[in-house]
Amino acid sequence: MRTASKKRDFIHVKDVARACRLAMETPEAAGEVFNVGSGNQYTITHIADKLAGVMKKNIAPEVTGKYRVGDIRHCFADTSKTKELLGFEPEVKFEDGLLELAEWLKDQIATDNVNKASTELSSRGLTV
Repeated sequence: MRTASKKRDFIHVKDVARACRLAMETPEAAGEVFNVGSGNQYTITHIADKLAGVMKKNIAPEVTGKYRVGDIRHCFADTSKTKELLGFEPEVKFEDGLLELAEWLKDQIATDNVNKASTELSSRGLTV
């Protein structure tokens, strides 16, 4: 059974690097703090489904309903200041980033440590 998932803001690392470069090159950015993100909200379940799709894998994410103690429910960036002062907007589309990730993953060897990590978090009282 699927339950509502936490929402997060995902952005491609190339866009993050570009935002950092803009912050270093923009005199008005000196001493300022910026949120860098896509400005979009994605559930973790959505990300898992989309990644499985681009990888052409017939797998479904396992939603346990557990969460880490102290973890926030939703986390996404307000990018208005970043856009206003730096002129920054992400350039890499979400779908293109997933395709790039899937291509990179083809040459990687996966090790499933989910049970080990879950046991470790639980033993330390860090999941509910």
